[in-house]
Formats: sequence, structure tokens, C-alpha cells
Amino acid sequence: MTSVKHNPTAEELLTRLREKTPLIHNITNVVVTNFTANGLLAIGASPVMAYAKEEVADMASVADALVLNIGTLNADNVTSMIIAGKAANAANTPVILDPVGAGATAFRTTSIQRILQEVNITLLRGNAAEVANVAGMAAEIRGVDSVSSLDDHAAIAVKASQKIGAPVCITGEKDVVTNGQDIYYVGNGHPIMTKVTGAGCLLSSVLAAFIAVEQDVLLAAASGLAVYGIAAEKVVDNKPEIGPGSFQTAFLDALYSIAEEDVRHYKKITMQAGE
Repeated sequence: MTSVKHNPTAEELLTRLREKTPLIHNITNVVVTNFTANGLLAIGASPVMAYAKEEVADMASVADALVLNIGTLNADNVTSMIIAGKAANAANTPVILDPVGAGATAFRTTSIQRILQEVNITLLRGNAAEVANVAGMAAEIRGVDSVSSLDDHAAIAVKASQKIGAPVCITGEKDVVTNGQDIYYVGNGHPIMTKVTGAGCLLSSVLAAFIAVEQDVLLAAASGLAVYGIAAEKVVDNKPEIGPGSFQTAFLDALYSIAEEDVRHYKKITMQAGE
């Protein structure tokens, strides 16, 4: 008798993450380091921040996932990212790339292209303008904020995935994850998240933690997006008048306390199979 494979649910993956406590190696930006580390700890992962080119290969080799975030970029960090990325590839460690502000400057754009040329990434996660710029598609960007006039995020994500040869996640009012064919849509979250510096950066690291415990990248990413968004929703539901400063602290608490029942009840995940 042929057994039918069971695809884990988002809530099951949250429990698996907490049981396995994956080590997530972050080469991220200086603005979000503390928030990212605390957020990973809160949800049940184990963070490490290592940037020196002399040690990143060793760290990436033993980590369960690697996150490359170009938020506060410099030439040394690009070198470290490529060294770490190659080591992660050799160790079959997932690599998540967050192209913060891609397209805002020539240096950011060329740095991202260098990383993509030399490192096989597992997931590209950004806003619509960042992803469009990485894929060479027309979009406008101001600083690190997306002001893209391209409103069909799914179309951008599909084309970008096909072009770079890796799954793509575009986050926005509704999140999209695709491998260029199949598409997951996730409707969880709250607008206040856009008022907190580092919310997107921490999300990339949380997605890395889910990908570290599930080989189906699209399923893992969609699950992580739902859990992350539900945590934000719970904060605002409990205190509708909350401001960005208080939200940061409450959000960490929500990531820590979110339960399988919360995810099962509130997740908004739909999947569209490719042709």
C-alpha cells in the first residue's frame, strides 16, 4: 500500500520549530540586530550574528539556515555574505536573501547581483519594488521604502522567481510566495507593522527558521508568514490603541506565546497550483 504524504500545517511547523530550535546565522543590518535576535529567541529559534569574513564560513556550515540582509551595506559585508553563502551551499544549508533597498543605489543593486551570481539562494524575500529591481523589472524605489506602482505582486513574484531560479516571497497587504508556478497567498498581519523598523528584517529571519525545519520552501514560508502575521494581529486585538514603540515589545511577547490553536484558528493561507 502506498502511503500518502502528510503536508504539515502551519501550526505543526511552529511546534516543530520550537522542538528543534534551529540555529539561524544572520548577517543583517545594524539597525535591526537586537530586534532580530530577540524575535528569533521569542519564537523558539536560536540566533547568531557573525559578520567577520574570518569566521562566517565556519558559522554558516554549522547553522540550520543563513540570512543575508543588505540593509546597512558595506564592501566588507558583501564579501562576508558571499563567503558565508558559498559555505552554506556546500553544507546544504538554506540561504534566505533580503534585498533591503535594492534599486535605491547602484551599489546595492550590483551587490545583490554579485550575491545572486555566486550564491544559490533558497528564498528571496522583499517588498514588490525590491524584488522587481532584483529581477530587473521596472519599479520605483525611494530609500528603502517600496513605492512601486506595480500592483500585481503575484505577477512580479512569479516572473522574478522564474528569472532568478529560486522561490520568491513578496510581502505587503497580502503576502505572496511562489516558485514561479505554484503560489501561496497569506492574508495575516496588521498595518502597524510598517511603522516598526526591522519588522520585515525579522520576518526574513523567522522565515529562515521555518525553512530550516521544513524542506518544502513554499509551505514553510507561507506558514511563517501566517504565524508572524497572527502574532501582530493578536497584539492589536488585545490593545487597539497601541503605538509602534509599545507594539515592538508586545510583538515579541506575542511571538513567544502564540500557540498552535491560535494559528489553526486565525491563519489565512490559500494555495494556487501552477499549470
